[in-house]
Amino acid sequence: MYICKIAIKRHFKMLRKLFVDICYLLKMKIVFIQTGGTIDKDYPHTTKGWAFEFGEPATHRILEKLNPSFEYEVLTSCQKDSLEITEEDRANLFYLIQNHEERKFIITHGTDTMLETAAYLRKRIKDKLIIITGSMRPERFSNSEAPINLGCAIATANLMKKGVFIAMHGIVKKNSEIKRNLNTGKYF
Repeated sequence: MYICKIAIKRHFKMLRKLFVDICYLLKMKIVFIQTGGTIDKDYPHTTKGWAFEFGEPATHRILEKLNPSFEYEVLTSCQKDSLEITEEDRANLFYLIQNHEERKFIITHGTDTMLETAAYLRKRIKDKLIIITGSMRPERFSNSEAPINLGCAIATANLMKKGVFIAMHGIVKKNSEIKRNLNTGKYF
């Protein structure tokens, strides 16, 4: 009986170590992809007034403040206002995601056409998780909702395994279920 208890304890310790090792190997990594949109707009002063331009992804600054416990990578697909995103841009985004080894992606995107990009990706990618988010005001503005929206997207990446979702205004829904009020600009 005593030898049996020692053997069980030894096996339990080995199984526990194996479980810890597997958890380490399965550690979550999120790939963030910038496409442009208001979230990434900056308004540097120029000699002829104020004009927006795209620069470093807002994701870098938000994640710097978060100091996340997960691994991540930040890529740029394009830097455009979403009204200027073309089918070619969406195809490039698709190939970037499809050919990447990771399984979880958060795309920062302009709000005007994020639903179109989500539908495009949903038709083509079935085995990965894609969350699209953005903001109504640039991340650089103190009253921007960008950190909250990105936080909702990160939470979704922790909870879901696959599909295409939109994370905006404190809600997350499958892209096929979310709607937008064009008078207020809010998603519901």
